[in-house]
Parts: sequence; C-alpha cells; structure tokens
Amino acid sequence: MPLTIADLMSKMPAAFIPEKAPGLDAVIQFKFTGGEAGDWFAAIKDGKCVVEKGVHEAPKMTLTADSADYVKIFTGELDGMQAFMQGKLKLAGDLNLAMKLTQMFKIR
Repeated sequence: MPLTIADLMSKMPAAFIPEKAPGLDAVIQFKFTGGEAGDWFAAIKDGKCVVEKGVHEAPKMTLTADSADYVKIFTGELDGMQAFMQGKLKLAGDLNLAMKLTQMFKIR
C-alpha cells in the first residue's frame, strides 16, 4: 500500500535525529497540494519533534509541494534539490533550515 502524507507526517517524530539539530528551535510549515492537500507543521525544540495537522501562526520556514511529489522525495524516489530546481518544491523563509532537513531525519 502506498504511503500517505498522514503516514509520513506521523513517522516524522520517530525519524528525527536530535544530534543533527543541536539547539534548534523552529517550526516548519508543510503545505500540501494535489491528492492529499492539507496543512501540517513540525515543531522542533529541546531535541524533540512534534508534528500536528494545521497551520502554525509563526513558522520559520514553509515548504509547499504536491503531496505525491513529497512522498517521492521522502522515500528517495525524487531528489529534493532536483524537485526544488524544477519548481515541484517551493520554500519560503529560512532556507538554511531546508538544507538541514534532510540530515535531521532518518529516512527509512
């Protein structure tokens, strides 16, 4: 069965690697379009990652992507940098945080 956005977002806290984000206090907003459109956010603070459905009032970075493309990025089928260059992944806010995202989470 294919992964859903809800599956991915629920797995994020367990995939978080606190050693890769020392002292980080940030909220990342996810805006998904397409088949599984919706808003989620991940709050990273004190070595923990908490994920909730909805819109945060003050995210440090916002990531916008088609839900199917994001699943492919998360599973490694689509390179995040390529997706960004092709306009499939849009980022706003702290772009340094975006670069760290791939290191802060253990994919698979």
